Amino acid sequence: MSDSEACADGAGGDRGSALTSSQAAKGGGFRQTASEDESDDNMEEIELLENGSKRRSPRKSPSKKKLGRFHVKIINEKEPGKRSVKRNGNSRKGTLSSPRRQESADDAMEHSLATHSFGHTVEALPSLDHYRNRFSLMATGKQRPTLHELHEPKTLVNQAADTPVDAGGLAEISAAPTTPASAGVKFGWIKGVLVRCLLNIWGVMLFLRMSWIVGQAGVGFSILIVLMATVVTVLTTLSMSAICTNGEVKGGGAYYMISRSLGPQFGGSIGLIFSIANAIAVAMYVVGFAEVVRDLLVDNGLKIVDPQNDVRIIGEATLILLLGITMIGMAWEARAQLFLLLLLVIAMVNMMVGTFIPAPDHERAQGFQNYKVELLRQNFGPDYRDNEGFFSIFSIFFPAATGILAGANISGDLKDAQMAIPKGTLIAIAMTSVSYAGLAVVLGACMSREATGDIADVIAGNFTSACEEVGADCEYGLLNNFSVASLISGFAPLVLAGVFAATLSSALASLVSAPKVFQALCKDKIFPKIEFFAVGTGAGDEPRRAYILAFFIAAACIAIGELNAIAPIISNFFLMSYALINFSCFSASLAKSPGWRPAFRYYNMWVALLAAVLCMGVMFLINWYAALITIFIVTALYMYVHNTKPEINWGSSNQAFIYKQALTNTLKLNQIPAHVKTFRPQIIALTGPPECRPALVHFVSHITKSTSLLICGAVLTGEQNTNLMELLTDSHEKWLDFQKIKAFPAMVASPTLRTGAQALMQIGGLGKIKPNTIIMGFLGKWKTEKPQYVHDYVGIIHDAFDLNLGVGVLRIKESFDVSSALNTPGFTDYVEEEKVPDIKVEITPSSITEEGQEGEEPVEPLAAEPPNTPAESKIPSVDSTALIKGQPIDVVIKSMQKFQGKMPKGNIDVWWLLDDGGLTLLIPHLISMKSNWEKCKLRVFATTGKKEQIDREKMNMANMLSKFRIDCSDVEIIPDLNKKPKEESLRRFKELSKPWMLDEEAGETTEKFPWKISKEEIITLKEKTNRQIRIRELLVQHSQEAELIVMSLPIPRKRTCSAYMYMCWLETLSKDMPPILLLRGNQTSVLTHYS
Repeated sequence: MSDSEACADGAGGDRGSALTSSQAAKGGGFRQTASEDESDDNMEEIELLENGSKRRSPRKSPSKKKLGRFHVKIINEKEPGKRSVKRNGNSRKGTLSSPRRQESADDAMEHSLATHSFGHTVEALPSLDHYRNRFSLMATGKQRPTLHELHEPKTLVNQAADTPVDAGGLAEISAAPTTPASAGVKFGWIKGVLVRCLLNIWGVMLFLRMSWIVGQAGVGFSILIVLMATVVTVLTTLSMSAICTNGEVKGGGAYYMISRSLGPQFGGSIGLIFSIANAIAVAMYVVGFAEVVRDLLVDNGLKIVDPQNDVRIIGEATLILLLGITMIGMAWEARAQLFLLLLLVIAMVNMMVGTFIPAPDHERAQGFQNYKVELLRQNFGPDYRDNEGFFSIFSIFFPAATGILAGANISGDLKDAQMAIPKGTLIAIAMTSVSYAGLAVVLGACMSREATGDIADVIAGNFTSACEEVGADCEYGLLNNFSVASLISGFAPLVLAGVFAATLSSALASLVSAPKVFQALCKDKIFPKIEFFAVGTGAGDEPRRAYILAFFIAAACIAIGELNAIAPIISNFFLMSYALINFSCFSASLAKSPGWRPAFRYYNMWVALLAAVLCMGVMFLINWYAALITIFIVTALYMYVHNTKPEINWGSSNQAFIYKQALTNTLKLNQIPAHVKTFRPQIIALTGPPECRPALVHFVSHITKSTSLLICGAVLTGEQNTNLMELLTDSHEKWLDFQKIKAFPAMVASPTLRTGAQALMQIGGLGKIKPNTIIMGFLGKWKTEKPQYVHDYVGIIHDAFDLNLGVGVLRIKESFDVSSALNTPGFTDYVEEEKVPDIKVEITPSSITEEGQEGEEPVEPLAAEPPNTPAESKIPSVDSTALIKGQPIDVVIKSMQKFQGKMPKGNIDVWWLLDDGGLTLLIPHLISMKSNWEKCKLRVFATTGKKEQIDREKMNMANMLSKFRIDCSDVEIIPDLNKKPKEESLRRFKELSKPWMLDEEAGETTEKFPWKISKEEIITLKEKTNRQIRIRELLVQHSQEAELIVMSLPIPRKRTCSAYMYMCWLETLSKDMPPILLLRGNQTSVLTHYS
């Protein structure tokens, strides 16, 4: 579609939904919005509600609504004395509709007017709808006008677009108010985050293992362990809060935050392992619950099959019950969580109350002594047993603190995730940290480390000291009894209920988290074959398919058993997520992207980095081999996503960091003076659109590949406004990326080829990263082209030398240009078989060249494009890889694939005849180092003035190449370069130049025809001309079978060598030869033998 057609369509779309002023008046008049009982005041304050409606507020007490971080107060100006008229036309004259409904309709219409346009133009006022992703579920379809619509002159197509309101907006206002469709259950910060985090952090650790931790580490170090875990979780939460307040957070929790911050590589790997970890965690929590139930059955002399299978049966049954709760919906799951939290709190209160009840003798015998200061003093310090230490105890406790993402994992089900996640998570951490630290003090003040459990020892007063005797068997106390919570509680069964609540709530939270995260991962299509699980059901987009998948994973783990072996890996998966969340915050802050503007201010980039390091350290403290396994899995998944390169662009901090790093290094490079040892051939190649001359692009890329700059320059002849489509397209970047060529396309619109090339050479690049060499294709149609065009072509070489650039002219037997192509029957199948990319190029009739004369090469227009013709006259798009007119299929394919594959065994002949600084030698050396040319050996040809010095010159040249570290297979010295050419060669050159001689008899002068060859020029350049003819003879003699020839390019002296004389030289040197690159440096050294 052309620009004009696209504009027409776009304007038509606006026009189709636009409402003209006359239609607006017919609709009942927009300004008649005041109700009958309004006062004479013409100003009214309106409160903007969250659902988009408006409510009138009394003038004496203006109301403000807090939206995000701002208070919004909208003042609406009313015309006094206006009566409201019902717009549906059904009311009788003088009858008014309901005041509240009438006001709502009036306000909605005025709000639509205000938010759509500015006055009576197509300009739009700022609106959040304009900033939504067009593919977002909340997208309304409203878009601000394009620059084209605002800037281009009005036409019959888009003239009607300058109206303040669209018809669709009026239709919405006129229709009766409707209740918006349900978007599923949404939770606030308490139900959605606080409750879930509390239930996940208050786990079985609270009832079964905290007493053992206090017995080993003592009260003081137990509190320190709790504080260390709190530091890690708080710092991670601060980073998470910064990320989740830097824009709208959708479903996916940790995966969403990491992927949008660090990109799909880290996000995809974490999302997958995080989902699997949560699914396996379900099995671990359910097995914990089943083991407690099994122990109850054993204590009462009951069993189902046997102890091991009883755990499986109870676990599978429990898992089915949990799946049923989640399948019903999030509302029921939230109710179940509240009930379990209530049980948990009651169990904790029961423990605290029990500590104040005087302990009977049998409980005292087991170590429970109520509160004693002396006991607290004894238990304050550590007493490590069984090779335990501080960090081993810390590694056992820390998994209890890994529940801080429970609320973030259902971010898509939160009313306001930006507020709920920071608030709910931080409060949950504070509450749980205080409770764990408080419980450590309580246990240390109430319980002995060891006790015999014998009442006789209580009477004797040595129920604890007896444990110090050799061979004493003490089964009670903090160190030996995991049921201390039941012992000190007021009612032991309530502790059992608390254990049930802790295990089931954690299992339920994980069973919800895993599918939610996995669904978000599937929607992004980072990994193949998983889109099936992205489908949601119901108003809340519930991932029921993912629920079932998580159920089967957990069921399989329960059936297999042996979960203790993989428990450290699961904990490390969570810690890796925390580490990457912290690193995401650090990376985004370090990149200093303007888009990084979190509303949460209480974070620091260096603190976030410290938290990431702490998380990695804790991983190794918990289990070093599990940490290594986790890192290996994340790295493998990262490399997979990196190599598959999903078509995703989330604006990650990595992109911002790359930009910042590139900019910083470019500026830093500007301060470094140039040195010959760091010279790189930075090339601008006049390729035109790169897909039109693939052979030229591929050849030059062999010089610069992965080492230096390559710019593919194109001159679009004509004015800018006639070439806008080509200037703004990104198809050239895509083609280069498809071909895996590291290059930058650069296009410029210019009246002539020469002025365009001048612009490319003058402003191409950035700072020190700018071209120092220009390479272009040989102008094959110079004999039939307009003289001014040939003059400009040679003028480009003059301009390059003026700008101190090296110059290269490349010629091959086939034509470089495949843009003048025509589709022929049967070629499409051939192209598909050859796997040639389908790149479309808009061409015009003038860009299709005619066949050359008999015996001539196919002609090509170099880098220039003809002026664009109107869209109506354009030939339909054709494949740029299609046939060149009149050429066989095999010839075209050969031209397109030239220099793309491995070159056959042969030679690269370097004719280093003149010292240009070494560029003529350096570039073929770089080419020979590429894998495409690995079978080709370098041969160097040089010249000498005396035959008797051939051996000496050969030795000198070999020594020079050795010092330059240029590996070559042979060195040839040509002694007779200045020998007079053969008469036949002179005759052919004379015939070649004859049509371009200046006709002085017809009144032609060098001033009017500067491109023609004068007699004086023939005489002046006779020796130089003979040298080019002689070099031609030597090339035929020595290099006819070479795979590539690189030789010194003759320099045309200004006002001495005309354009056609120079083209005759180039034609003589290069016609019917293998691929030949005529190259000349800027006479500055690019080689050195110094270290």
